[in-house]
Amino acid sequence: MSIQLSEGNDFCITNNFSFQAGEVITYKVFYNVIGLYVDAGTASFTVSNTRLNNTPAYHIVGLGTSNPSYDWIFRVRDRYETYIDTASLKPMRFVRQVEEGGFRKDELVNFFHDEQKAISTKGTYPINACMQDVLSSIYFARNIDFSQYKIGDKIPFSMFLDDQVHNIYIRFLGKEVIKTRYGKFNAIKFKPMLIRGTIFEGGELMTVWVSNDFNRIPLRIESPITVGSVKVDMMGYRNLRYPLRSMMKFN
Repeated sequence: MSIQLSEGNDFCITNNFSFQAGEVITYKVFYNVIGLYVDAGTASFTVSNTRLNNTPAYHIVGLGTSNPSYDWIFRVRDRYETYIDTASLKPMRFVRQVEEGGFRKDELVNFFHDEQKAISTKGTYPINACMQDVLSSIYFARNIDFSQYKIGDKIPFSMFLDDQVHNIYIRFLGKEVIKTRYGKFNAIKFKPMLIRGTIFEGGELMTVWVSNDFNRIPLRIESPITVGSVKVDMMGYRNLRYPLRSMMKFN
């Protein structure tokens, strides 16, 4: 089943119930190429309050770094930023500065939802009223009411990336208990449709587990990549909006 995208559904206008300014979540990235996972890097996501164009906004920064000892294999130095309107959770500005192997990309996009356009360093592009960027979509997805969906349902949304509109979706896979390197959790499981890039293949290959509580923080991400596979586990957090009630056991 596929839910139709409209101005009133989950990926258009919603209230933020899951995160707050001051939240910091840290991750370890494990790489597997010969059947053994090795500690290959770290990632972090930080939320703060700011104003953009005199509008209250969340400023969210996502950082990803490969460990220096593995830089010779595949060096990663990624920085993603999004400025999200606190009222609508729509992105206002997106910044990407990435270095992945020999690939480098700098991107700046300003969104004008009322005019249904996005302006990047390369031009002006039409968008729909429900557009997200690659980072804002993570925080928007944390506010989906999964209780209204059945296992296998597709939840569609639109993402602007690389000066293109991509109509993609999240497939809801239900609830399960998961054991990570941090602990044991009640979790919500889904698969996002990926856009093919320098590391990830396209399609429904990534699996994501988020905490089955009001925080909805990502607990584990698993995905094949161009060579081998990665597993990303949440390893620390600060200033969550609610107690992490989904955690059943701490390792």
